[in-house]
Amino acid sequence: MTQQDLVPDVTDGAEQPPKLGRKRDHTRDPEILQAAVEVLAECGYERMTIDMVAARAKAGKATLYRRWASKGELVVDAIACMKQGEYSPDNLPDTGTLRGDLLAMIRPHSLEESERKLQVMGAVASMMTRDPQLAEAVGAAITEPRSALNRALMQRAVDRGEVRADADIETIAQIGPSMAAYRTLTQGKPVDRTFLVSIIDSVVLPALGLPPGG
Repeated sequence: MTQQDLVPDVTDGAEQPPKLGRKRDHTRDPEILQAAVEVLAECGYERMTIDMVAARAKAGKATLYRRWASKGELVVDAIACMKQGEYSPDNLPDTGTLRGDLLAMIRPHSLEESERKLQVMGAVASMMTRDPQLAEAVGAAITEPRSALNRALMQRAVDRGEVRADADIETIAQIGPSMAAYRTLTQGKPVDRTFLVSIIDSVVLPALGLPPGG
């Protein structure tokens, strides 16, 4: 027996430190997700491929496949990260009247952003009934934000006595976004300022007990 045989092997049975792989780089995620939204709106879910998104984002395909295991995962993340509009419940126009506030929300940039979101909704409509996670992402990023702004404006109108306290603002706040989606996805017509003003004056204000145009 040699001297070396008498020295215990301290590595036997000992836990080895884990090998550290290369850390994932997420710095390009916003660009990739924006590219995914653009391709999705243009091509639809069925025709969209991860390769198309990689080409649009000028990113390596391997980068996307390491980050997202499937097209579905990429689409869910892309929709969830869609840019919100310039307004938020804490940053709303205040003209003194509900009609004035709702009209102030109709701006060219807002119309463009809303149209893009409705295009994305149309692109994934057929998948939403089969993918609850996708449906949740669409609701959180596309339909709920505008409804939330409407609720905030209507609640403020209730608080100042302009709208009766028992008005069903939860339901009425969803009228505009719902009709805009129907007009775009079902009728194939644009959602422009004229259409939105007509919804405010002919549907939303009367539903709240306010006269049209006032």
